[in-house]
Amino acid sequence: MFLVKIGEIFIAFLVSIGNVAVFFVKTMLAGIIPPYYYKQIARQAVQIGYFSLPIVGLTALFTGMAMTLQCYTGFSEFTAETAIPSVVMIAITRELGPVLTALMVTGRLGASMTAEIGTMKVTEQIDALKTLAVNSYKYLVFPRLLASVTLLPLLVFINDIVGILGGYLVGVYYLDFNSANYVHNTFSAMTSWDILSGMLKGSVFGFIICLMGCYSGYLSKEGAEGVGRATINSVVSSSILILLLDCILTFILF
Repeated sequence: MFLVKIGEIFIAFLVSIGNVAVFFVKTMLAGIIPPYYYKQIARQAVQIGYFSLPIVGLTALFTGMAMTLQCYTGFSEFTAETAIPSVVMIAITRELGPVLTALMVTGRLGASMTAEIGTMKVTEQIDALKTLAVNSYKYLVFPRLLASVTLLPLLVFINDIVGILGGYLVGVYYLDFNSANYVHNTFSAMTSWDILSGMLKGSVFGFIICLMGCYSGYLSKEGAEGVGRATINSVVSSSILILLLDCILTFILF
């Protein structure tokens, strides 16, 4: 009985992976063939990029500040304070920047995508698009996917800048570091790969956020309660996949 239950869970997991793969293939096949909905792409770019800046910036600023304080608490015991700028920079650009950006965008936009598409599904608006000969994958999913994959790396880059700035403010104005030395130690340890690897992670995370958000929305049923469950599933699955892929990408990239 126990083995049967495990088998059922495993089969359901494989079926889910297959359904997500089919959903992605349908989206790409629909998206690469004209016509293109440029207004939809621009609208999603504004929603995902511009309106995410405040939450991403605040998260990065406070993370950089807290990271600097925590590093100082530990490093000062070994008189290794000069390593704090480089450690903060590496932690933010390689890990904290892409992961926190992705999790913030998941909470803000992943849930929004699922709720919007789920509401359209249960109110039969997606069926109405089909009657108008409009491909719902091309009109609803592909613009979001394109905007997410291209703009998440830019949000990660902005997160890196603001996070390092937050560390600088705490280090110089609270911990009395020399400003020139702090900046020098930060940039002397920085490489282009630190920035690019984080942006690459951001692109992958953006793909996951959009794919799971839209897929969960398409599965919505049973009215408002079904949309709520789909939204929860979207956020939880996206968050878990982001952390899992972050670990895998870290092993691959470094």
